[in-house]
Amino acid sequence: MTTEYLIRKEMEHVFAALTPQNRLVCETCVATGLRVGDVLALKPDQLGQQFWITESKTGKKRRVNLKADLLERLKKNAGKHWVFPSSRDTRKHRTRQAVWHDVKRAAKAFRLPQNVGVHSFRKVYAVEKLKNTKGDLRAVQKALNHSDQATTMCYVMALSLYQSKYGE
Repeated sequence: MTTEYLIRKEMEHVFAALTPQNRLVCETCVATGLRVGDVLALKPDQLGQQFWITESKTGKKRRVNLKADLLERLKKNAGKHWVFPSSRDTRKHRTRQAVWHDVKRAAKAFRLPQNVGVHSFRKVYAVEKLKNTKGDLRAVQKALNHSDQATTMCYVMALSLYQSKYGE
């Protein structure tokens, strides 16, 4: 089952119920459009206002831009090896599953009707990017690093699907 889009108010509710570290992970997903696995794999020496990563799913390079306040919070959170170290073994990073479980718990606590997961935050990023670029689908496609515009359409259709299903 695919994860669904969240409006800003719902997203803030979920964020409020997350552990501080998982909230920062999800905020980074929304701010950058990165998949959660790529966010969790960030190393402290990579961090900067702009930096390049290689996406784990696609193997494609991508430039990431961070706002100063988010960059500062990420640096404060960073351990020796990972920006999001595991609480059990700091030589490893936090797992996608740990973040996913926390997001599911938070969404359930607020009785959100849609299927919420960590990938919902990438959809929020896509919709916000579409709004900020005045409907420029190619800009969203480039920002998400999609090869196919049809894939990007699935993301940006999230808002209209949400509106038709939940009436907002």
